[in-house]
Formats: sequence, structure tokens, C-alpha cells
Amino acid sequence: MLAIKLQRIGKKHQPSYRLVVAERRSKIQAPPIEDLGSYNPFTKTFEVKKDRVTHWVKVGAQPTTSMHNLLVKNRVLTTPKKVVKLKKSKKDATPDA
Repeated sequence: MLAIKLQRIGKKHQPSYRLVVAERRSKIQAPPIEDLGSYNPFTKTFEVKKDRVTHWVKVGAQPTTSMHNLLVKNRVLTTPKKVVKLKKSKKDATPDA
């Protein structure tokens, strides 16, 4: 199954991301099928090939939750945002005695 996801690039403590189409279970450093754009969280710049994203979504590639929310925020997709579910840490999961 194909996924549209963020691939981290850049130096330590200065992340920037590539928007790629890749196998959902592939390693992050594996070569992607196609490069769709870039995202820099520090400068908030978001560059994307809108026609290619819509093509891959029509073909059946599903964006990850973070990628979906970025695409909705930048008006590439028109669906509502998805809720990001965070795992609880073991410290927080201790029962009250």
C-alpha cells in the first residue's frame, strides 16, 4: 500500500522534510517512488505539486495523519483535519492506588 509521507532531511536540530510517495511500511531512508515537494517547519514554507498529490490520492495512496493535516491546512485537500492520537507514556499510565 502506498502512502504520502514526510521524509526528514537536513542537519541535527534543523529538520526539513520532503513530501514523498513510498510504500507504507518501507524504511524512511528507502528511495521513494516520487518526490512531491518540501516543508520547512522553521520558516513554515510549504511547496507542493498539487496536481501530483491529487493524482496519487486518486490512485489510492493515503497520506499519513500529519501529512493529511498539512495538505488540508494548505488547501490541497478539502476534507476535514484528522485527530492526531498520541501514545501514553508508562509514567502516566500508573493507576491511582
